Amino acid sequence: MATIHNPILTGFNPDPSICRVGEDYYIAVSTFEWFPGVGIYHSKDLKNWRLAARPLNRLSQLNMMGNPDSGGIWAPALSYSDGQFWLIYTDVKVVEGQWKDCHNYLVTCETIDGEWSEAIYLNSSGFDPSLFHDEDGKKYLVNMLWDQRVANHSFGGIVIQEYNDEEQKLVGKAEVIFKGTDIKLTEAPHLYKIDDYYYLLTAEGGTKYDHQATIARSKQLRGPYEIHPENPLITSSLNPRNPLQKAGHASIVHTHTDEWFLVHLTGRPLPREDQPLLDPRGFCPLGRETAIQRLEWKNGWPYVVGGNQPSLEIEGPRMAEVQWEREFPEKDDFNAESLNPHFQNLRIPLGEHIVSLKDNPGHLRLYGKESLTSKFTQAFIARRWQHFTFTAETKVSFNPNNFQQSAGLVNYYNTQNWTSCQITWNENKGRILELITCDNFYFAQPLQGGEIVIPDHIEYVYLRVEVKTDVYQYSYSFDGGHWTAIPVTFQSYKLSDDYIHGGGFFTGAFVGMQCQDTSGQNQFADFDYFIYREEPEKVGKE
Repeated sequence: MATIHNPILTGFNPDPSICRVGEDYYIAVSTFEWFPGVGIYHSKDLKNWRLAARPLNRLSQLNMMGNPDSGGIWAPALSYSDGQFWLIYTDVKVVEGQWKDCHNYLVTCETIDGEWSEAIYLNSSGFDPSLFHDEDGKKYLVNMLWDQRVANHSFGGIVIQEYNDEEQKLVGKAEVIFKGTDIKLTEAPHLYKIDDYYYLLTAEGGTKYDHQATIARSKQLRGPYEIHPENPLITSSLNPRNPLQKAGHASIVHTHTDEWFLVHLTGRPLPREDQPLLDPRGFCPLGRETAIQRLEWKNGWPYVVGGNQPSLEIEGPRMAEVQWEREFPEKDDFNAESLNPHFQNLRIPLGEHIVSLKDNPGHLRLYGKESLTSKFTQAFIARRWQHFTFTAETKVSFNPNNFQQSAGLVNYYNTQNWTSCQITWNENKGRILELITCDNFYFAQPLQGGEIVIPDHIEYVYLRVEVKTDVYQYSYSFDGGHWTAIPVTFQSYKLSDDYIHGGGFFTGAFVGMQCQDTSGQNQFADFDYFIYREEPEKVGKE
């Protein structure tokens, strides 16, 4: 019985929905504006996980063109019934102001890694939908109800409605079955039938440091629901020194070994020596991650073993450990026919005319598109920060002919928060290497006047970023051997949900390769490889 160390899904992998099929376990997580949509991870032992699918990979299933930052896919719900997987998801179109415009859909597939169906539209009444398969064969959709009226609390409760699979639509009356506790912000519903009771698991308190999971039960599907006598089921809100913060938004699994576990969202703040513990409580550039806790039952209620706060280490299930091969090579030479699934891009699929592995074999060719501030078409391929200390590196060939063309290495949170180390053109100096920063939509060029001139005979420029917990720094090389650090230090915390002005942001830091051409000439850049090399880390190991 192996010890499990949390989090089990590091980096931006929030809102876990766990599903068991026989002796296989799957977790679906939110991807927000990143495409393809939804990540589904697979495990045989609840400890070792691999990315098995990104099911929403066609424009007909998911079109996020123009979606706001932190819009898109919120809280997918994965279930298995009638010989197939069912995936429910929200596409959020508006995140600010009085409305949350969001559309809820269903796709199905007989296998996790197969081609998922076209999307069936369900409703738009609120986010975090989940499908419940009752014992009598009926199916029900539950979601939080959004109330835009100024005098009302915007989280209007959990609403249920029957889903008719033959008609492929919701039928009957939609009815609020649970208004939540006085913590409010009630969302993320999951229904379970266990013995004589229906259990309704929700999230409350918002998804920041007051986050928690609430559970209630009823002998009737539509309630009334009584709340757990020692609610919440899990939270970190009262334990600011716990290295696993933001605990909430959970789902439950009953294993084939007759054990019970809870997977939940968590965040690991950067260390904050000599700073106040509580306000602000911290910054999590790795985003909201997924952790797992063991459950036990007492008097018909589940409890987290060890108390209702998360543990860094838990006793794993009574299963043989099954490890997977490394999924993301330390060095990706772009020799495969398709991109590694850990790479994503923003909002829409990018066709061969923008992203190609064929036009210059052994390279990733990006044809320049819109700027990093665009919510429409960016030629940007990136992967999550999954470690507090790591090195990312690439080798790029790029020949701009005007200042509107650039290509290079980018660290990105959203359209308003990023840094770029890029090759571009200067009328007086020719090809140059420069830094550009965007900090809550305030732009700067730290090397202005001191840009690095790229010699004419140099075809490839090597670019590297070293992330060291609180800070990161770019460096470059013209020969791949001798590296020169660029003397500008960036703060990791500025690529976190917690830093962004106004709040309400939900993703995490990414690092990747970008090419832009706002002149419209589609100038391309060729990236010869991409390295992501993690280093031993100390954060969250206390």
